[in-house]
Amino acid sequence: LNVGDPTVFGNLPPNECITEAVVESVRSGKYNGYFPTVGAPAPREASVEAFSHPNNPLSVQDVILTSGCAQALELSMTGLADPGDNILIPKPGFSLYGCIAGSENIELRSYSLMPEKSWEADLGHLESLIDQKTKAIVLINPSNPCGSVYSAEHLKAIAAVAKRNYVPIISDEIYGGMVYNGGVFHPLASLVNDVPIITCSGLAKRYLVPGWRLGWMLFYDPQKLLTKARAGIGQLTTRILGPSSVIQGALPAILKNPPEEFFSHTNKHLEAASQLIFKKFSQIPGLKPVLPQGSMYLMAGIDMDLFPGIEDDLDFLSKLMAEESVYCLPAQIFGYPNYIRIVLSGPLDKMDEAADRIKEFCARHIKK
Repeated sequence: LNVGDPTVFGNLPPNECITEAVVESVRSGKYNGYFPTVGAPAPREASVEAFSHPNNPLSVQDVILTSGCAQALELSMTGLADPGDNILIPKPGFSLYGCIAGSENIELRSYSLMPEKSWEADLGHLESLIDQKTKAIVLINPSNPCGSVYSAEHLKAIAAVAKRNYVPIISDEIYGGMVYNGGVFHPLASLVNDVPIITCSGLAKRYLVPGWRLGWMLFYDPQKLLTKARAGIGQLTTRILGPSSVIQGALPAILKNPPEEFFSHTNKHLEAASQLIFKKFSQIPGLKPVLPQGSMYLMAGIDMDLFPGIEDDLDFLSKLMAEESVYCLPAQIFGYPNYIRIVLSGPLDKMDEAADRIKEFCARHIKK
């Protein structure tokens, strides 16, 4: 229950039309060579069609194809910030940002999310962190690791902070569309067009093919405030010569052909798994789960005062692994100690068994 890979158990395969798109790309013989490092024209045009908004249209020049969403995030951060600059990230938030920033001497400043408000951002704290060296605000929606999905109103409020302080937004939307339990996904660029937005996403999660390593950057910048940064990011793409040509060739069909039932099946599974884990964890003394509305994760707090023989979330999970062979992630790696993150993509019978083992573990260690 630790890895955010929906393919691990084999219960959530990609739709057949997605596989066929790659087969056809190979058979065509058109995608065996190099393409421009920002991506081939046809898949970039398909991205324009798929992700333009009436209030925020894209052109082909606004799309860069990347080696997964991870490279999109790296290019965004290194393209906007110089060494010594700072970027604001949510806490808790995806740990990759720390790896990228550390290698480039970019300072990360963490703004607080509030579990009691379904992990909404503390807007006052967010704004207090901004100074002259702040080059971007990172927004993760739907959230890894929290499973939160922000309302249109909250997204607009975050964008208002960015606009007021002349700071662009990096919108990590790799889990876009993966919503349930009443959550509704709003692409940030569909709501606001007066703040420069770089949206980062890819095929990994919603299309259930993380190993194919195709992502994209979308520049929503009608005021052309990121022109120089975009040029620099284009130059940075030459370092790895672009993502797989074969998967690029398949992208137009992948974005167009999957039936809605494919996506709704995944969301229904995640909803069932989230409700199962939430119900069971709610009945375990010492655990406080937060019901998610999106992505593939549930976060649960640990009342450490009730477990006197356990030091923190890492110690909790180390002992859980040794005693019950259940492996989750400690939220301290996301900057949020004494929480744990549960991956919800596994088969329901495995999730049920894992919850029962965690219950037995907690009963064994709780203060008597």
